[in-house]
Amino acid sequence: MNFEKNTDEELILFIRNGNEDATEYLLKKYTPLVRKSSRTLYLIGADTEDLSQEGMIGLFKAIQNYQEDTTASFYTFARLCIDRQIYSAIKASNRKKHSPLNSYISFYSQLNEDDAPLIDNLEADNNSNPEQIILERENASHFMDLLQSHLSKMEKAVLPLYLDGQSYADIAASLNKPMKSIDNAIQRIREKVRKLYEQ
Repeated sequence: MNFEKNTDEELILFIRNGNEDATEYLLKKYTPLVRKSSRTLYLIGADTEDLSQEGMIGLFKAIQNYQEDTTASFYTFARLCIDRQIYSAIKASNRKKHSPLNSYISFYSQLNEDDAPLIDNLEADNNSNPEQIILERENASHFMDLLQSHLSKMEKAVLPLYLDGQSYADIAASLNKPMKSIDNAIQRIREKVRKLYEQ
């Protein structure tokens, strides 16, 4: 079935009726958003692949929890759930209350040959309410504003291009700077992020 002409909200209704293809389509559709969120938070010091894994779990929870009668669009709710899952993983990792993020198991894997994939057994997160998520997102927005006040002119030019997913080579070409200068700027940004995050 082709879902390209369906809205996200229509896809959610298909999913509620047991359409697994709609679930797969929505997960694939939002994978770029997960990657962008992961890349943004990679600056804090986690691995992008680990954070992408957490973001995909957040997306799956959004699909499970979304209420069709809410005023927020699925896109808005999904973005908040993705970010919240990633923030929570980073906080847990930094507090060392859980095992390191790089010890994750793919939620598409099966523990035994006859078992269902782990994704089928994930429960909806009752704490993923919009109000709490919005508060956490506002905190992250405040953090990014604070970071901007600590960046040099060069770092301010590099950061948005990096967060948009551009390669070091593309950023260097855009800013007409050597690639080594771009690498140095990103390393300085990451160091400033760590210091601010630890305050």
